[in-house]
Amino acid sequence: MDIVFIEGLQVQTTIGYYEWEKKIKQLLVFDLQLGTDISKAASGDELAKTLDYAVIATLVDEFANANPVDLIETLAERLAAHLMDEFGISWIKLKIAKPTAVKAAAAVGVIIERGVRS
Repeated sequence: MDIVFIEGLQVQTTIGYYEWEKKIKQLLVFDLQLGTDISKAASGDELAKTLDYAVIATLVDEFANANPVDLIETLAERLAAHLMDEFGISWIKLKIAKPTAVKAAAAVGVIIERGVRS
């Protein structure tokens, strides 16, 4: 299995449990590892046969903003399922960090893995 990755994708979105959080945009930082087979794209040098980073980055931003939730855990689960379904990804590792959530920490967040890594 090959891995296409995106690191440090910054998205401003509404997320949070507290009422004041529901009224503002906050920064989330996404790291994605997506299991795929790049050999077909590489053999013909064809973007259409691989995972397009720009398309995925846009989808992550749009999904986070179209589906406001309280917890990053919920966002991680829903986003992972959506990406796997949308792009036929067999395995995903997704990290979502919330840099401003705990004043004394650089960031807090979740890391999930879904699917089968072959």
